[in-house]
Amino acid sequence: MERVDRFWWCLAALSGAVTVILGAYAAHGLAARTSVAMVDIVETGVRYQAWHTLAMLAVLAWRSSCPLAGQHVVLTLWALGGFAFSGSLYLMALAGLSLGVVTPAGGLLLVAGWLTLGGVAFFSRS
Repeated sequence: MERVDRFWWCLAALSGAVTVILGAYAAHGLAARTSVAMVDIVETGVRYQAWHTLAMLAVLAWRSSCPLAGQHVVLTLWALGGFAFSGSLYLMALAGLSLGVVTPAGGLLLVAGWLTLGGVAFFSRS
């Protein structure tokens, strides 16, 4: 396994762990500390992070049998987008910080990752 792929597998594993931890906290501990609206915000962040973590794992599995340069772009967009989108939601709900444009910018990065994935698949020669 290439070193860069090892990095992506580790990042996906860490993202999955954070998803479980924050999801459990939202379900069992957060409601006593904040409003239902803030719990919903954390759950939205967890949901998006979970789906994109699974998508990253799928791209990594695809990459193991058919490595294409654009796959790293997809992974990068999803990682940055997930960090910005879900991370800003977590900060909003857990720390009371509002990061304004960060959440929608993260969403745009997630969308860009999906569109790039389509382009990588469409233009691949294998």
